[in-house]
Amino acid sequence: MPTPPLHLDLLLLPTWLVPVEPAGVVLKEHGVGIRDGRIVFIGPRLEALKHAASETRELPGMLLSPGLINAHGHAAMTLFRGMADDLPLMTWLEQHIWPAEAKWVDEDFVRDGTDLAIAEQLKGGITCFSDMYFYPKTASERVHNSGIRAQIAIPILDFPIPGASSADEALRQAVELFGDLKYHPRIKIAFGPHAPYTVGDENLEKVRVMADELDAAIQMHVHETAFEVQQAVGQHGERPLARLARLGLLGPRFQAVHMTQISDDDLTMLVESNASVIHCPESNLKLASGFCPVERLWLAGVNVAIGTDGAASNNDLDLLGETRTAALLAKAVAGSATALDAHRALRMATLNGARALGLDNEIGSIEPGKAADLVAFDLSGLAQQPIYDPVSQLIYATGRDCVKHLWVGGKQLLDDGKLTRMDEPQLCATAQAWGQRISSQTH
Repeated sequence: MPTPPLHLDLLLLPTWLVPVEPAGVVLKEHGVGIRDGRIVFIGPRLEALKHAASETRELPGMLLSPGLINAHGHAAMTLFRGMADDLPLMTWLEQHIWPAEAKWVDEDFVRDGTDLAIAEQLKGGITCFSDMYFYPKTASERVHNSGIRAQIAIPILDFPIPGASSADEALRQAVELFGDLKYHPRIKIAFGPHAPYTVGDENLEKVRVMADELDAAIQMHVHETAFEVQQAVGQHGERPLARLARLGLLGPRFQAVHMTQISDDDLTMLVESNASVIHCPESNLKLASGFCPVERLWLAGVNVAIGTDGAASNNDLDLLGETRTAALLAKAVAGSATALDAHRALRMATLNGARALGLDNEIGSIEPGKAADLVAFDLSGLAQQPIYDPVSQLIYATGRDCVKHLWVGGKQLLDDGKLTRMDEPQLCATAQAWGQRISSQTH
C-alpha cells in the first residue's frame, strides 16, 4: 500500500543523512519531513518529494545529523573565559574562580554569560546543553527565550553560593523551579550537588530523597582528579563513588562528570547502577586532571556522553572539537587505533548525551516521532575533500565553522551560519564590557 501524502511544515533534503540510530548508518539522497516540530518522515529523496511541504530546503554537500548535546557545562562562565589559564584544578578553583565568582556573579552576570554561551553553542551545532551554575532561574529564562533545549542542574554546596545562602535554600529553589517548569517542552530541572568534597552526607541524602520523589536527575563532578580520590580515601576510608553508592545516589538518573579515576570496583558500580559518565576531555587535559578510560567504559556497557565543561577551563563550548579530541584521546588511552571510531564518537555527542540526560525518547537520533533537533554541516569545502566516509570527515576533518543550519523542535535557530533569534554584535559588545569591568578590578 502506498503511503498517503503528508502535509509537511518543512522538508530537508541533505546529501547525507546520519540518523545515529540504527548505528553506523549513512543514508545518501534521503529526505527528512517535519510537522509540528517532530520528525514524521524519513525516506529516499524521490519519496520525500511526493509530500507537500510549506518549506523545502535543499542542503547540497551537507550532512544532516541529530543536534549535538553538550552534557556538561557552566554556561555563564563564558564571561570568565581565559581569566585564569594554565593552573591545576584546586589552585584554579580556590585562588581564582571562587573569589571571582564571589565578587562578580549576580543575576546580570548569569543572564549575559548564559546568552553568550547559548549563542556560541547554537553556532557550533549544539541543540541541547546541560548547565550547572548559580541563579538557575535566570539561566532557565535565557534558555526559554532563545529556543534551545537544556537541562538545568541546580548547584548545591555545603556553603553559601551566589543566589543561595545554604544548601537548604538551594534545594528549596530546585523544588520550586522543578514545579514551575515541569511541563516546559525544552527545559528539564536536575539536582547538581557540586562534588563529593563540597557536599556532606547529610545534604547528599536530602538530594537523593528529593530526586527520587521528583524522578529528577542528579549531575555531579566525581573522580575528577587522583588527588580527590586519594584525599577521600585518606579522610573517610572510601572512594567517592563508593560513598555515593552507599548513600543510594547512583542509578540510571545519575550523571557522573569527569571520572578520570576508575578502579575495577568503580566500573562494577557504574555498570550495576546503570549510571552515565560524562566525559570532558579538553578540560581534563587543560587542568591535567587525568584521562577517562572511555573505551573500557564503553565495552563494559556504561553510557558515556560528552561535555565541554565551562569556558573558564576549556576555553570554548565547541562540542564538535571536543568529540574529535575524545576520539583521538580514547585511542591513546586504550592503546588501540580502533577505540572510539568516528561513528561511535558522533553517537557519544548525540544519542548517548540524550540518554544521560533522560531525553533519549525525545532527541539524540533522527527517528520518526522524535523532536526535530537537527544540524546541517557543510562538507563541500576544500578541507573535507575527497569524501569516503562523511562521518569520518565530520569528526576528523571538520570544524564548527562548517555548521550551516540548526533546528530545535523544528524551529530554525541558525540559518546559513547566522543566529535567527539572537543579536550577535550585541552579545559581543556586552561580553567585552564585562571583560573590561572585571579586568580593571583584578589587575
